[in-house]
Amino acid sequence: MTNQPHSGTKPHLTLLAAECSTGTCPTVYRTDRETVLVQGYIVSAADAGLDLPPGEQLVEIPLGLLATAAANSTI
Repeated sequence: MTNQPHSGTKPHLTLLAAECSTGTCPTVYRTDRETVLVQGYIVSAADAGLDLPPGEQLVEIPLGLLATAAANSTI
């Protein structure tokens, strides 16, 4: 996968899992591009001890949310 593979196109999102119903907490979405979008708390690459390429960012979500998203996915 390249950096920003679909820049400029709006994905169709399907909710897989969320920590709340207000849209203001960690959430995992499936896209119509066979990818996922993750809303979470930003973690700097430096704090994680990583060197990320331009266009990429780290977010942190609860582990249980990822498990719920996987269980709700139709992959």
